[in-house]
Amino acid sequence: MKNSFRLVLMFVLSMMLASCKKEKNTPSYHKGDLTIFTDESFQSVTEALAEGYMINYPETHIKVETKKEDLGLLDLLKGSAKVVVMSRNLSTEEIKTYEERTDLKFLPARFAADAVVFVVPKDSPKESISMEEINSGLMSDKKEFIFDGTNSSNLNFVAEKLKKQPKDLKFSIIPANQKIIEELGKYPDKIGVIGLNTFSRPYDKTSEKLREMVKVLPVVEKGKSYTADFDGLRTMEYPFTRVLYFLINEGNFNIANGFIRFSCTHLGQKIVQKEGLQPYNLYKREVQMR
Repeated sequence: MKNSFRLVLMFVLSMMLASCKKEKNTPSYHKGDLTIFTDESFQSVTEALAEGYMINYPETHIKVETKKEDLGLLDLLKGSAKVVVMSRNLSTEEIKTYEERTDLKFLPARFAADAVVFVVPKDSPKESISMEEINSGLMSDKKEFIFDGTNSSNLNFVAEKLKKQPKDLKFSIIPANQKIIEELGKYPDKIGVIGLNTFSRPYDKTSEKLREMVKVLPVVEKGKSYTADFDGLRTMEYPFTRVLYFLINEGNFNIANGFIRFSCTHLGQKIVQKEGLQPYNLYKREVQMR
């Protein structure tokens, strides 16, 4: 009888331990690991949001890994990534593939308005650039525009805006937004094409140093000049304003979904604002996302 009782007790204890272990390892929005793939152009705002999330949920560990926009999307579709940051619009075929591969509806989580900007050395006599100059320059063998590489968000977005394929554009490459700024002085006849978030943080020393090295050119379209400031982003009048959004490959409300919800809340949007970008949700009634 005693042996039977001991066997029952051991069985109950083993089940309780197994249950506790299972509960401990159950994925959750407030604990666990997550890797986010982001293009280098918006690495800063992604890292700031990740840090904010980890402060609020100390049992989470989020790693931000830079990867060209198109390559990050491929990882998401293959199931080797849970979250990617995107800026370009997906084609109908890409949306269909996303929904088939992830078994999720295509619901981009928009969180910020950023911009692609055109920069020249500080001592350049050039004061603005027109849409016509951008169009013709990117078809010229002179390759006067410098991008951070192929498959990058900056190249994708400019091509999309000009209604062209990235492969059809002609350009030079310096492989990093910050390096473009740092090395642009060596090429006085060139124009750098970078993401605003590269140096948009108002009080960051590195950003201040980078801003001092170049001049951001207003873009002239149909005779009117537009700048990538808060007003230009808020109204989306600046022609190369882009909306950043998250895509996920996670069906349950675990850490990926938790992070996205946080990024779109008031606190997450304040972080976006501190990065010098236009929050997407904080001023929902004012932002006109076309």
